[in-house]
Amino acid sequence: MRIVLGKYEMDDDPGRVDRNELWQFLSEQAYWGRWRTRDLVERQLESAWRVVGMYESATGDMIGFARATSDGVGFAYLADVYIVADARGQGLGTELIRTMIDRGPGASFRWALHTSDAHSLYARFGFAQPDRTYLERPGTVPTG
Repeated sequence: MRIVLGKYEMDDDPGRVDRNELWQFLSEQAYWGRWRTRDLVERQLESAWRVVGMYESATGDMIGFARATSDGVGFAYLADVYIVADARGQGLGTELIRTMIDRGPGASFRWALHTSDAHSLYARFGFAQPDRTYLERPGTVPTG
């Protein structure tokens, strides 16, 4: 699925993802997983249920990304969502999330994510604090 947004476009083709750009952002700018090695990021990308990249139309440069894992039937987990700093403030993050969760095969799924920021952005898509039925076992950083 390719969607044009002015001078930007989104695409869910995993082959188009700029793996170097993804690694650079996740390893140097993202607060949420710097413990990952490049190999782990590559493995997560390879096993993703769906990815959506945001690109500058003129250059093809990747300026945003979102990844999801899923059972493919009714549940998905949203991860690694970002827009590079120079492109923020234009609604691109909103469109990236909308495309990932509402414009694709998971539109009717139960979605989950972990984040320490952008709560108001995610709330626009129905994300809220879990209710009393939700339990979670926290993970630890892998040791090898």
